[in-house]
Amino acid sequence: MQPTLRPFLAATPDFRSGADTPRAYLERCLAALDAWEPRIHAFVTLNVEAARAAADAATARWRDGRPLSAIDGMPLGIKDIIETADMPTQFGSPLFAGWQSRKDAACVAALRAAGCAILGKTTSTEFAMSHPFADTANPWDTARTPGGSSSGSAAAVGAGVLPAGLGTQVLGSVLRPASFCGAFGFKPSAHALNKTGSHDPQSQSCTGIIAASLADAWQVAIEIAQRAGGDPGWPGLDGPDTLPPARKPRGLALLETAAFAGATAEARAALAAAAERIEAAGVPVLTRRNHAIVEAVERDIADAVALSLKLSDWEMRWFVASAAARGIDKLSPATRERFKIAEAMTLADYRDAMATREAIRAGYAELAADCDAAIALAASGPAPVGLASTGNPQAVVPGSLLGVPALSLPLLRADGLPLGLQVLGFMDRDADAFAVASWLTDLLRE
Repeated sequence: MQPTLRPFLAATPDFRSGADTPRAYLERCLAALDAWEPRIHAFVTLNVEAARAAADAATARWRDGRPLSAIDGMPLGIKDIIETADMPTQFGSPLFAGWQSRKDAACVAALRAAGCAILGKTTSTEFAMSHPFADTANPWDTARTPGGSSSGSAAAVGAGVLPAGLGTQVLGSVLRPASFCGAFGFKPSAHALNKTGSHDPQSQSCTGIIAASLADAWQVAIEIAQRAGGDPGWPGLDGPDTLPPARKPRGLALLETAAFAGATAEARAALAAAAERIEAAGVPVLTRRNHAIVEAVERDIADAVALSLKLSDWEMRWFVASAAARGIDKLSPATRERFKIAEAMTLADYRDAMATREAIRAGYAELAADCDAAIALAASGPAPVGLASTGNPQAVVPGSLLGVPALSLPLLRADGLPLGLQVLGFMDRDADAFAVASWLTDLLRE
């Protein structure tokens, strides 16, 4: 059974004409769910009847020419660390089995207001960290990881069960699984989408979207922003009501990142071939070998994982401490080890890490003078075999550390499996990053 992406916006002209309906679209998703879920285990909770009711209401609105939004009726999955009023939020941990806040996170409330049909909660690793909670599998090869921590959303979208799912990213938890599962992934600028009700309060955390098309990813994000804004005190994602049009960039920086040294030969070749096609299209590609600022950025982000973990460990220690008090034996060994490290940190350590991050962000911002975005691999290769690990996040952590918008585009292949081309933009210029991503998609699509 070959995975096939299922875009939503491409179907809406038929909703307007009456040739198709959101309810019929949902039923096709449910048929795919029946076929795929026994193999990929993407969901921890389903609410099919509520989704059908939402799709029926959307069908009536499209018929009457009064949809609530461009994604009225879109079936969605919500990562299981994001609160939903009608379903439990269990954080990928037995400590919270069945826990229910009975309220929606800001992003979920916004999507319901836009008319979306929330189908269920998708699997997350334990507290959206590194330990897999369930045996969620990659639809391209069920012996391989779908990535994490937004495992279920990526697997469901990659299999064509959903057109989009919400994830979150502190290190690489949206872009890496999108890359592994052959979907589009979008991590917005830091604080661009309201995280209230999402239980990963770290400073690098972003609500992200894994989607079947670039247009679907943008539309979900902008519909959230228009109704819930950004994090409190931040202006939030800004841009047009629909996908920004493709725009040829002045130049692109190619970042190897720390992942390049361990990348597979096929992954390196795929990135090199993409760079050649970009230059053949008349766009200069700046590298550490021909541009001093790119070389400086490469040095700055070389330890992005270690610095990001240091920041995250301090910021999550309060939540993990309260969870541990309820039963430390129910925490994974990996989480217990990180908690020990966090307990040993001081406020001075944290302040030093924040200052280092700000200096790195300022250095990266200097690239904007010579290029419109950067490109990189979204992973060091295809999804690795085995479900005990979600894979190495090295390739995509720099975008999280920098706080910039970043996308994974399913435009590359390695060993016959999906591999994302990563696009990194500049802070609060998410629409510009999408314009470049659209141009690259048109140029490189197979």
